Amino acid sequence: MQFNNTWHHELEGFYTALQPTPLSHSRLLCHSPSLAQELGLDESWFSEDKTPLWSGEALLPGMQPLAQVYSGHQFGVWAGQLGDGRGLLLGEQQLPDGRKMDWHLKGAGLTPYSRMGDGRAVLRSSLREFLASEAMHHLGVPTTRALTVVTSDEPVYRETSERGAMLLRVAESHLRFGHFEHFFYAGEPEKVRQLADYAIRHHWSQWQEESDRYQLWFSDVVKRTARLIAHWQSIGFAHGVMNTDNMSLLGLTLDYGPYGFLDDYKPDFICNHSDYQGRYSFENQPMIGLWNLNRLAHALSGLLSTEQLKQALSGYEEELMRCWGAQMRAKLGFFTGASDDNEILTSLLAMMSREGSDYTLTFRLLSETAQQQSASPLRDEFIDREAFDSWYNIYRQRLIQEGISDEERQRKMKQANPAIVLRNYLAQQAIERAEQDDISVLTRLLQALSQPFTDAPEFADLMRRPPDWGKKLAVSCSS
Repeated sequence: MQFNNTWHHELEGFYTALQPTPLSHSRLLCHSPSLAQELGLDESWFSEDKTPLWSGEALLPGMQPLAQVYSGHQFGVWAGQLGDGRGLLLGEQQLPDGRKMDWHLKGAGLTPYSRMGDGRAVLRSSLREFLASEAMHHLGVPTTRALTVVTSDEPVYRETSERGAMLLRVAESHLRFGHFEHFFYAGEPEKVRQLADYAIRHHWSQWQEESDRYQLWFSDVVKRTARLIAHWQSIGFAHGVMNTDNMSLLGLTLDYGPYGFLDDYKPDFICNHSDYQGRYSFENQPMIGLWNLNRLAHALSGLLSTEQLKQALSGYEEELMRCWGAQMRAKLGFFTGASDDNEILTSLLAMMSREGSDYTLTFRLLSETAQQQSASPLRDEFIDREAFDSWYNIYRQRLIQEGISDEERQRKMKQANPAIVLRNYLAQQAIERAEQDDISVLTRLLQALSQPFTDAPEFADLMRRPPDWGKKLAVSCSS
């Protein structure tokens, strides 16, 4: 494998170079076979003798570890300097097709940006990120990925003593909104420009020679962010900590912490136990995405005029609604547009909200509707049958207008409505067993999440409604 580190070579002053601090008595717990295959790694890479690579004890040729510096707004308040407080960018793998992929080791020890932290990660949070990033990838959502999780017996203290761990994260880039904010608020506009030029050179090279490259680039960042959040909303995903330092410039889902997929459909769902104000509730995510983009625009005000920034930002709502609308039409089985589509959707969501319907299962059952039948398998899920029947009659007539066979429509709907998502209780069950060195539950869950749109009988138990205790799990930023 070939590694480089363009961040190290081209952005002096944007990082601190340092080596990982390995955990004692570490061992490889799990890895992602699908990601390994994409990176050209066979199973020999995950044998016991390769553990030093995944635990920070050994580096591959071309790797030059470094901690990036950035800043950000956290819960709407300027937090000042942040940076990689427990992670190191090891280098960039050069793939045969010309792409490059960052390898980033989380839990790699103290850095100059650790503030009051210990530079470590715990097994619980590492496995949550491992599972979530792989689940999101197979759902088709842009995301960072997780290649390996290493565990050890070295204690790490959070609310209690937990087992230390390291996670190897892979992404096309770790560029964040907060990178630009850091140098803007530090009064270093030349570094903001240098960073923008770096981003364009490596990720938007088609515009590198254009005179209006900064506007083309920022407009695309806006649209990528809009598309990402539209996808979150369509599958019922809540990120939980949409601080500007957790926002990817490339529109990837970044920094999994207290995330949660909707169980009951509650638009005001708050997945982060630490979010006392509900700033990052599920229904607020589209608004927060634009707020964060406005903070990024402010940091780019030395590169673009106010009018140019406003013009780029004006594309956010249109792109968000276009993508979300297309995804929700697909979930409803509408493949053409009609004037009453929005009313049909909002009426369904209103019923779901009133009754606390399960978000994922409701749309999956809807996928089994037969348009020529006056009854739906979804009917028994609602207490107010009269309200459902009234809605269903209108919905059924809309389906008939499509002129598509039930078989074809149901097949397409099931590609838009997953049968399984990573519910918090499923992740918790896998974590509890893994903490006892039993990864059988984790492995099985990962297999199910890798085929989320398939009705796999062997995973039927993972596709049911969560138990009551599973809806009440408290997940905080330390997760």
